[in-house]
Amino acid sequence: MSGNSTPRLPPSGRRARARTSRRNGHPGAQFDGYLAPSRPHAGAYDEMFAPDGVVRSPYRALYESIARLDSSDLTARAEALDRAMVDQGITFSLSGQERPFPLDLVPRVVAPAEWGKLERGVAQRVRALEAFLADVYGDAQILRDRVVPRRLITSCSHFQREAFGINPPNGVRIHVAGIDLVRDEAGTFRVLEDNLRNPSGVSYVMENRRTMARVFPDLFAQHRVRPVGDYAAHLLRALRAAAAPNVADPTVVVLTPGVHNSAYFEHSLLARLMGVELVEGRDMFCRDNVVYLRTTEGERPVDVIYRRIDDEFLDPVHYRPDSVLGVAGILNAARAGNVVIANAVGNGVGDDKLVYTYVPDLVKYYLNEKPLLPNVDTYRCWLPDELDHVLAHLDELVIKPVEGSGGYGIVFGPDASAKELATIRRKVKAHRRGWIAQPVVQLSTVPSKVDQHLAPRHVDLRPFAVNDGKEIFVLPGGLTRVALREGSLVVNSSQGGGSKDTWVLAAKSSSAERELEQPALGSASTVDGMVAEQGPELTTAQQQQQQQA
Repeated sequence: MSGNSTPRLPPSGRRARARTSRRNGHPGAQFDGYLAPSRPHAGAYDEMFAPDGVVRSPYRALYESIARLDSSDLTARAEALDRAMVDQGITFSLSGQERPFPLDLVPRVVAPAEWGKLERGVAQRVRALEAFLADVYGDAQILRDRVVPRRLITSCSHFQREAFGINPPNGVRIHVAGIDLVRDEAGTFRVLEDNLRNPSGVSYVMENRRTMARVFPDLFAQHRVRPVGDYAAHLLRALRAAAAPNVADPTVVVLTPGVHNSAYFEHSLLARLMGVELVEGRDMFCRDNVVYLRTTEGERPVDVIYRRIDDEFLDPVHYRPDSVLGVAGILNAARAGNVVIANAVGNGVGDDKLVYTYVPDLVKYYLNEKPLLPNVDTYRCWLPDELDHVLAHLDELVIKPVEGSGGYGIVFGPDASAKELATIRRKVKAHRRGWIAQPVVQLSTVPSKVDQHLAPRHVDLRPFAVNDGKEIFVLPGGLTRVALREGSLVVNSSQGGGSKDTWVLAAKSSSAERELEQPALGSASTVDGMVAEQGPELTTAQQQQQQQA
């Protein structure tokens, strides 16, 4: 690996891994068997290596650094990562138990030009969806023009009629968006789904970076990695900009379901970094269509609520009367213009998995532009012709519930038994509006540590976009989730997935800061006690907390 030669995977990397241990017999031994033809999903696009074993340009410096490490060094650093995540309390909740969120030691690298395309595509998509939400809760011109079928909207469980008449002061309904991307066999990034309600995961982006910088400072010294630690500043600016124009110094709060929620770590981290109050519904009340926060100094009006509670739990006056998580009357206060709810009530109609199939049409209709990011090809089971195709090819497709999340309810046709296919056939025919189907996308792979070596594992990417009404900021990187089980295409943490630090490289001509040149993410360590111990039983309030995203 001389300075001018192109790095290449050693020949042993393209053969099946030997059963006997052959650790560190040559440079790059950790990659032995990496591109073996017998590996699962061998046709997937690998982001580090071309099919002939040549290391792709963005990964060259990283590959050379890793190839010089022996297996004991890799293991030591992986263990240091795990300890750091546990020490900082970076966890997720699975079946009521708090668990460390797995962080793989090999980062994902994105070239500057490649990121530029993704950034523009994500911003374009958010603009189109903003226009759609304003339209569908307003004049509904797109429905009259029959670009989107009216019955598709009215049959959506997340279409909230209560949202009519609530007009955000600066016109923003999508203050934060998480756009899930996958990379197909040709290396093309495609949108898998949109998340416009309460997209979570940005805390892992920031904490993954801080942890990686502590364990691998030498790697950051060799790369111009764009920082992610300023996300909270962009979010706070967007939330303050959302307040009514007559409010000079808006009071912003983060509304959480409570400590039993799986994303409570993120809620508390964002509140701390923004310097705002982290509150529960019981900390606030409405009077005369104004929301007040109870404080030790008395009542204080609240102007902007960044809520991490689903619509149905937000206001017991309009939604579930048994909810103890929200604030009674908050929707009336928003309709009166006295408080802004971020993200807006009713955004779920914009990330419905059937509405997703029309987003390219929304881009053309509202923006008069060609979509920069294509969708994954999708069959809509509610349309007779497409339903017939799905039923004829069930064993070749991925069948997804429209209302599903977290990887639950998905059926991979090629891996399903005859009984499972018969069951899903009945379900699809019984409720056509509730299902979509997609071809099996061989998600791209990135090297990941498995035991004592590195092996390809499938990944997706969730960039986060923040809209302040004037511009859309896309955090450089986003959350890369990785399917740690061999051959698995399901990256969700609830299904055994983990994460990777995502490095967006700065262009050589760019004046952007390097990661290690930026001030630390926060002067204080992770808040103590943010993960509550689980008791033997949960109250009604605690059960509702766990249901929130």
